[in-house]
Amino acid sequence: VQLQASGGGLVQAGGSLRLSCAASGRTFSSYDMGWFRQAPGKEREFVACISRSGGSTDYADSVKGRFTISRDNAKNTVYLQMNSLKPDDTATYYCAAGTTAWASKPRYDYWGQGTLVTVSS
Repeated sequence: VQLQASGGGLVQAGGSLRLSCAASGRTFSSYDMGWFRQAPGKEREFVACISRSGGSTDYADSVKGRFTISRDNAKNTVYLQMNSLKPDDTATYYCAAGTTAWASKPRYDYWGQGTLVTVSS
């Protein structure tokens, strides 16, 4: 599976962005999908994940109520809608795919290249 993330950019605090991650291959619906982020000098951290069917989701406490993960299996794409953005959300965002990964970073097998989100105060 190859993953291509897009949608990052510069936004003011309080603004919104929508990230997309397009997957190649015909087995997209076989994978849990996750979003992770990495700020400069920090470890990569879990942001959100969604089950294969899209019926279940989970979020990091820091983004609950502000971010929404969704997927369209017909389009082989997972999304991350980010609202009420804060400067602390500034990071490179990565999408990932794993067969039984959920919120566990080591269980993700495939990673996209990342897209940079910068939130100005």
